[in-house]
Amino acid sequence: MKTLITISLMMVLNLGIAFGQRAAPKAPKQILMKPVAGLSEAAIDALVTHRGGRQIDSIPQLGIRVIEVPAIAYEKVLRAFQAEKRLEFAEANATAQAIATTNDPYFTGNNQWSLAKIQAPAAWDTTTGNAAVMVAVIDSGVDAAHPDLNGKILTGYDFVNSDADASDDNGHGTAVAGIIGASTNNGLGMAAVAWASPVIPVKVLDATGSGSYSNIAKGISYSADQGARVINLSLGGTSNSRTLQSAVDYAWNKGAILIAAAGNNGNNTPVYPAACRNVLAVSATNPSDVRTSWSNYGTYVDLSAPGESILSTYKGGYAQLNGTSFSSPVTAGVAALLASAKPTLSNSQMANLLLENSDDLGAAGYDEFYGYGRLNAAKAIAAAVGSSAPDTVAPLAWIDSPSDASVLSGTVTVTCGASDNVGVARIEILVNDLVTATSNSDTISWSWDTSAVSDGTYSITARAYDAANNSSSSTITVSVHNNTAADLTAPTVQITSPTDGSTISGMVKINIIGKDDVAITKMELFIDGRLAGTTTSSAATFNWNTKNVSRGEHSLQAYAYDAGGNIGTSHLIRVYR
Repeated sequence: MKTLITISLMMVLNLGIAFGQRAAPKAPKQILMKPVAGLSEAAIDALVTHRGGRQIDSIPQLGIRVIEVPAIAYEKVLRAFQAEKRLEFAEANATAQAIATTNDPYFTGNNQWSLAKIQAPAAWDTTTGNAAVMVAVIDSGVDAAHPDLNGKILTGYDFVNSDADASDDNGHGTAVAGIIGASTNNGLGMAAVAWASPVIPVKVLDATGSGSYSNIAKGISYSADQGARVINLSLGGTSNSRTLQSAVDYAWNKGAILIAAAGNNGNNTPVYPAACRNVLAVSATNPSDVRTSWSNYGTYVDLSAPGESILSTYKGGYAQLNGTSFSSPVTAGVAALLASAKPTLSNSQMANLLLENSDDLGAAGYDEFYGYGRLNAAKAIAAAVGSSAPDTVAPLAWIDSPSDASVLSGTVTVTCGASDNVGVARIEILVNDLVTATSNSDTISWSWDTSAVSDGTYSITARAYDAANNSSSSTITVSVHNNTAADLTAPTVQITSPTDGSTISGMVKINIIGKDDVAITKMELFIDGRLAGTTTSSAATFNWNTKNVSRGEHSLQAYAYDAGGNIGTSHLIRVYR
């Protein structure tokens, strides 16, 4: 019977072909084009529709349009667009892939040879990164729930599915993010290069590890707009692209330094965006300080870094990874350390520090296998701050307005400034020792609605920090007078979850809501009678990791404060682990 069924099927197929049955049409193809400045939308639309195309996307920051055309007409339309004088350029929307090879995930404890090789521990004596120095990982997304990445991943964007959920369905981006910024010194998993710096996940690669040049260009532009100081690109394709170059130039002109994987083909064929202008291309070395056989080389390579057997976060745990995809984030992590140690550095200065302070390998001087040498974090950081000694000089903070002993009413603008021998990392404004505003620059301005607080005397403090966490402050005293009645009503505060008597495990979210007739100035959470968290918001969520908490009963209680000095207390919540 099986033979008869097969023969019958073949007959049906043959009959279909005999009667002229056609194969399914090929999927449309995409072209990236940039109109000349000043060309009207009507003219652009006519230009596209005349060739049978339609605009399906754009990159506004770069003035580039993504055009879809039928596959059968693709080559003809592309040639026509490339000859069109009303276009600066037209090119294929090529595809890039994640540049990596991996084996199965497993926990390997202390096996992180790469950190010692680049002398990261010596660099950490000066800085471990800074919350103000964000690193964009343009990749397949990031698993923000990984235990070693929890709390380290900022909100990003998914350009594959056009939404804000940049979750990783491939694993590559999670590995790259872990090398840069995994939680460190926490008794769990692995150490990262710049563990105090957060990661912006930018998803441009799908579950197979592939992504279009247009999405990569959008990801680069987005990262620059988000204020990323460092952009990591552990991906690439062999097609040169003016679109990618435009995106790189856009990010570079906004102050970002871009680091990219040189490729894993073991040849000297350029890979993009690594071969783009204003990108540091990184080849891979092994524990013996020798370029790996699979690492690309060529005149576009700028630097080399460890890329063989690199431990990082991965789907379900940890993995040992190979590829220039992992040499790139090792380098990006050191770039983040540079920006943290000396925030005033420009991207070109950071690039020069990385190149000029590398360890020369191979032929003396520059060569196409190692670039200017193998990355050395300690030497680069020491050169950036002027010596290997840690920064011990505190910044200077001051208050420009209001003046000391002022009487305030209504809405008042509080303006403060700071200076430092290396660079100001953060400046805060505090009212009665409570932080009310924060800035990651050397100036800050905050509008204070004094009608929301009780009349009386208040202290205003400007507190400044540098990258080494040295700090200083300046304080004035002011009087608020709005002819308001004294506030005698205490706030109310409630722990809405977990509920009393509940059983908990793992990461527990503790939700607190406070209310006051004027305004809440501070709320505190106590766990087992010890202060566990503080917020100036009237609604807050605290994360409690109960993994290492003893079994049995535990108590939760919250307190709310208002400007009148009134205090509200929540009911005592008892939970059990």
